[in-house]
Amino acid sequence: MSAESHRISRLESYLDRPEPAPTLLKMLVGVQLAGFREDAGLSQDQAARAAGFSGAKLSRIESGKGRRPPTEGDVRALLDLYRTDAYEASVLLKLLQRAGEPGWWQRYDKRLMPEWFDRLVGLQEAAATIRTFEIQYVPGLLQTPAYARAVVERGLPNASAGEVQRRVELRTRRTELLHRADAPRLWAVVDESVLLRVLGGKDVMREQLAHLIAMAQRPHVTVQVVPLDVTNASAPAIPVTYLRFGGLDLPDVVYLEHIRSANFLEDRDETEEYRLALDRLADEALQPRASLSLLRETMEHRYPAP
Repeated sequence: MSAESHRISRLESYLDRPEPAPTLLKMLVGVQLAGFREDAGLSQDQAARAAGFSGAKLSRIESGKGRRPPTEGDVRALLDLYRTDAYEASVLLKLLQRAGEPGWWQRYDKRLMPEWFDRLVGLQEAAATIRTFEIQYVPGLLQTPAYARAVVERGLPNASAGEVQRRVELRTRRTELLHRADAPRLWAVVDESVLLRVLGGKDVMREQLAHLIAMAQRPHVTVQVVPLDVTNASAPAIPVTYLRFGGLDLPDVVYLEHIRSANFLEDRDETEEYRLALDRLADEALQPRASLSLLRETMEHRYPAP
């Protein structure tokens, strides 16, 4: 078995995942196709011309972007062009087939799941490590249903009760990621103002802080707080989510959310800049044990039990 075959054999385990992982599988198919192209000594432009594709189409296939995976016909054409051996081709085509199975989040109304948000949820489901910094709200993966409802109602004051409920259900379903047997590592840094901003009332805040305290004690979850008296913290001006995929030859991805859109950064120079910024911020924040103490103190003093 060639080195390439050995590498692709590690991907066979993804064929047996109980839950579909379309975002991850589209990325894996794209990365492997790019590797086969490079092994064949072809540039992206050369391969696109030979396959009768536009350069943009081949770039999209190799990056794994878009709601849908590439067609089987397009992938077979590329595998034939690269003279991929039968074993490698069969594994990749099986991965492609599974990439077409919808993830749980793709069953929601597309009005709740614009393409950029669909991609974020899919990337989070696939990630080995998720790092996040929040300056306004508790990170979505750590929100309670009542707090999530308050966030939705604040952001969409004219939404119907039904839409609010569907959005809360979606947010709550996302948090199940952290309770899986293969849960990713979550490293969340939050500004102390997040703990002081009352959303939904003091009972909701007490429940939310109690949940943060419980989650922060799980072995795969780290929570750090940037205290208000750290005036020179090197905090980004907007929330940041940083995703790593662990040993799969996939690039790190940075997600930057705006009001009605988002940016995904995959260029190594750009993602490295954000990784270093998050490292500096973690150094300036309270360490996890001290952050846990601040969470408890804030809950008891600011949101005392009735």
